[in-house]
Amino acid sequence: MQGYKDLKVYQLAYRLAMEIFHLSKSFPAEEKYSLTDQIRRSSRSVPANIAEGYRKRQYTKMFVSKIADADGEATETQVWLDVSKDCEYLSIEDHMRLIDGYGEVGRMLGGMLANPEKFLPK
Repeated sequence: MQGYKDLKVYQLAYRLAMEIFHLSKSFPAEEKYSLTDQIRRSSRSVPANIAEGYRKRQYTKMFVSKIADADGEATETQVWLDVSKDCEYLSIEDHMRLIDGYGEVGRMLGGMLANPEKFLPK
């Protein structure tokens, strides 16, 4: 493994954050400093926390803490996705695809939290 960018969970989380960025461009202007900002911030925090945790993986507790933070941000993003759908800013299809993606991110992060030793430097 070369680094955090090789992690499938990082790649997926980054792709989802970019998709949210592009979809949220069409949210109403009055949401710019609330929903749009919140969903972009939380979605970007997922891959950022994965990257930071990976760099700190020689310290198991720090690694686990950052991966848990990433999982929390992914869950927060799912809430903002639900709000976006219910406010009719996001199609049902886009919502389901993104929710499914974050479900997969959550499963992968759960595996990392259950087995942090697999990610420790050799």
